[in-house]
Amino acid sequence: MTRRPAPPLRPQRLLHEVVKERERLTVPSGIGLDSPGVRLRMVERLRRSGVAGERVLAAFAAIPRHRFVDSAFAPQAYEDTSLPIGHGQTISKPSVVARMLELLVQAPGAAQRANLGRVLEIGTGCGYQAALLALMSGRLISVERIEPLHGAAKVRLNELSRELPLCPWELRFADGAAPLSGGPFDAILSAAGGSAIPQAWLDQLAPGGRLVAPVSDDSGRSQRLMVVDRKASNETGAEWRTADYEAVSFVPLKSGVQN
Repeated sequence: MTRRPAPPLRPQRLLHEVVKERERLTVPSGIGLDSPGVRLRMVERLRRSGVAGERVLAAFAAIPRHRFVDSAFAPQAYEDTSLPIGHGQTISKPSVVARMLELLVQAPGAAQRANLGRVLEIGTGCGYQAALLALMSGRLISVERIEPLHGAAKVRLNELSRELPLCPWELRFADGAAPLSGGPFDAILSAAGGSAIPQAWLDQLAPGGRLVAPVSDDSGRSQRLMVVDRKASNETGAEWRTADYEAVSFVPLKSGVQN
């Protein structure tokens, strides 16, 4: 799907402007979850937990998380908890998603861009993280291997595109661990973790780009966030720089597709 590019982000004003626009366009749902105040309370919890990036917080203030979960779980949508979305998958905790997005924003090459640039997401899931990325990126490609999740996410993002200035985005039903077209990407974010970063992802990371993904230990029983930076074209030294961060829990990275 192709749409006109979103305007450059202005961190100091974006949070207020996006929330005000959401309030103007929202049709009340009858359960109070469409109120911008509900999302702002979640944003304040994220801020108190240490999330400081205004671009990240603005995206969380704008995207209605309850529209990406089953109605039975909607009352829990703005709690800091993961929720089932079917097919053995989950929507991650807001705090974990915010942490990963902030790591992308803090990449050395990101400071020179008005947004995250060209972004690849592995594991669309319900589409919530893709929607956040679509507010923060110049262009987004998101890959999902489970066809029903892919289809439902596409419907949700189409609806949201009529309400918010999402960047041009494309959702693909494909194997995210396989070689992909459309790169190179300035940022790559994975919502599933394996024992190593697939070489196919590293090959698609642009010079100066950053990849954030969970990686399992040798036992496969625990995961940690890993950040991989590719050196910029004008830099010397090692091609890749890696850093491990806190423990996380994501679904395992699997190959193939599921109808």
